[in-house]
Amino acid sequence: MKNFLNKDFLLETPTAQRLYHEYAAGLPIIDYHCHLPPDQIAGDINFQNLTQIWLNGDHYKWRAMRANGVGEEYITGNKSDWEKFEKWAATVPYTLRNPLYHWTHLELQRYFGIHELLSPATARKIYDECNEKLQSPEYSVRNLIKNKNVEVVCTTDDPLDSLAHHEKIKADGYKVKVLPAFRPDKAMEAGNVNALYTYISKLETISGNAISDFNDYLAELKKRHDFFAVHGCSVSDHGLEHLYAEKYTDDEVRAIFTKIRKEQVLTPQEVGQFKSAMLYHFAVWDSEKGWVQQYHLGALRNNNTRALSQAGPDTGYDSMGDFSQGRTMSRFFNRLESENKLARTILYNLNPADNELFATMTGNFNDGAIPGKMQFGSAWWFLDQKDGMTKQLNALSNMGLLSRMVGMLTDSRSFLSYPRHEYFRRILCNLFGNDIENGELPNDMDWTGKVVQDICYYNAKNYFQFDKAK
Repeated sequence: MKNFLNKDFLLETPTAQRLYHEYAAGLPIIDYHCHLPPDQIAGDINFQNLTQIWLNGDHYKWRAMRANGVGEEYITGNKSDWEKFEKWAATVPYTLRNPLYHWTHLELQRYFGIHELLSPATARKIYDECNEKLQSPEYSVRNLIKNKNVEVVCTTDDPLDSLAHHEKIKADGYKVKVLPAFRPDKAMEAGNVNALYTYISKLETISGNAISDFNDYLAELKKRHDFFAVHGCSVSDHGLEHLYAEKYTDDEVRAIFTKIRKEQVLTPQEVGQFKSAMLYHFAVWDSEKGWVQQYHLGALRNNNTRALSQAGPDTGYDSMGDFSQGRTMSRFFNRLESENKLARTILYNLNPADNELFATMTGNFNDGAIPGKMQFGSAWWFLDQKDGMTKQLNALSNMGLLSRMVGMLTDSRSFLSYPRHEYFRRILCNLFGNDIENGELPNDMDWTGKVVQDICYYNAKNYFQFDKAK
């Protein structure tokens, strides 16, 4: 027990330990992509118990519980919070070698000072102790963020969001910048015509203007893009299976939009053309404003249709996909680059088989304008664990410049997820430390320490320039 999650956790050499403790550990956090609910930050709520802050909405834990034979009534069902936590506590001992085992105990240590292992034998004691602490002002959501030395949080927001919660957070004078990110996936989802029709109608209501053709639609979405910018937004995000770069004409897209407004079914070709056109326009707007655009690619979502009908999306029934990524990615970015409309871009990959593809693709479109303009983003979703992070860091090292990486993000819905930055920093320092001790890198602690600090904090600070946010 004395070696598990001790101060040198994941740090295999004295050099790695020095890099982490002296250079990385104390740096602030810039969480430039997450799914924290802004309404809960605006309300500065205290969660009533550990289940509500820890299990509700966490599909990582839900998948593990299902795999351990836990019934859905204890996961997304109507069992009590204690009964759900009890089932999670019974699952944790079976998560050995799953990153959840590390994250669970890191979070218990870092937030609650609890060093006991979670199991059925310790569940009641841990639950009660955490619940008592959660009622104190120190454990309000704003303090949970601030006390982890977080400087910036970028939430994920639909273009139709009023951003009222962000306005309140700012008006309250909260010291952590909580900024919106523009996530227009629903605005281009032509694969579900009925849902897209409803979305367009909602935009009409919000804007107060009729949307009769494609040009009207673009104009009203552009106003939403402008609205986000006024509220300090400088990043967009897209969650897609792959990029879209089908050939289309303006007349074809206008005709497709007319079919959407009549709720007529589109052909697969028309779906691809419409998505391609929308994605292009979003990217142009990002470039015009100097935003950073992010593309999360490769998830195969909602695989279990029966579970989807019962529990809804984002409940743990997604997986890695095996989509063809290279050619469409190349066509998409090449068009923007040839028109001098390519914004700073971060690419996230979900299938590790494509790591080198993504790493080399970013190198095709760096233009010397700024360091690391095109980024191979940190290991994402199923890959944000020790092996996945190491593979991503190695692919980037081999194919590009790891030293220019903008580091880690939480991509989380949990207010207890900031130890993931610590996890990343320890893995990063371990890689550099091992290379130094193996004689593969010079023992220049001043320079290597600076590179580590850049990756953990300063690269993101310079790349995003959130200090300039309104």
